[in-house]
Amino acid sequence: MAPPSSGVDSAPRDHRLAQRHFGSRLALCLAGLAVFGSGIALIVDSELGNAPWDVFHQGLADRLDVGIGIVIIATGLALMLVWIPLRVRPGLGTILNAVVIGVVVDVVLPLLPETELLVPRIAYLVAGIVMMGVGTGMYLGSSLGPGPRDGLMTGLAARGWSVRLARTAIEIVAMMIGVALGGTIGVGTAIFAVSIGPLVQCFLPMFSDGLTVQRAEAAVSGTDRSRG
Repeated sequence: MAPPSSGVDSAPRDHRLAQRHFGSRLALCLAGLAVFGSGIALIVDSELGNAPWDVFHQGLADRLDVGIGIVIIATGLALMLVWIPLRVRPGLGTILNAVVIGVVVDVVLPLLPETELLVPRIAYLVAGIVMMGVGTGMYLGSSLGPGPRDGLMTGLAARGWSVRLARTAIEIVAMMIGVALGGTIGVGTAIFAVSIGPLVQCFLPMFSDGLTVQRAEAAVSGTDRSRG
């Protein structure tokens, strides 16, 4: 019969296990952001219509004559300032989200072969949307903090807005400003809007526990379940 544990030896072991668990979550977060950023690059290069936020990012990038990734980073950091009056706390994943995605987009975009043919552009669009769904599932599954744009949404929800209304209003405003700035809107924008929710719902369980799935599905689908 084994002697009872004094707890002295278990504490360092528990600490090591916690560090290992955090390390795996961090790796999952970084991988997810890289996949997500690569998906954005593919959709932008397809020229068939960007996701609503990326309509804004691309339009502002064109006006400022800078890389779209730089605008993604600047927008994410600026939105985190808006969190202050909303009393939303950032996590490590929030900072990584604000920086890594933009860096990946600007790295990947120049590497993609340019084409005017419709079939390869459709392939870019489809692959990009799927990759954004996979990347979102990985990032949310890491549970290291909401992205800057999601934090704005949940902050408004905490002030009495429905998640659906907050998400819809934010994305419509961002897209309209982006269109005015010259961002690309098209069939890809509509396909992204109707497919990203189901894709995240499909991929998220592969990378997270049940509670994370429930909360993230509520946020992505725009329902009020996350307020329960």
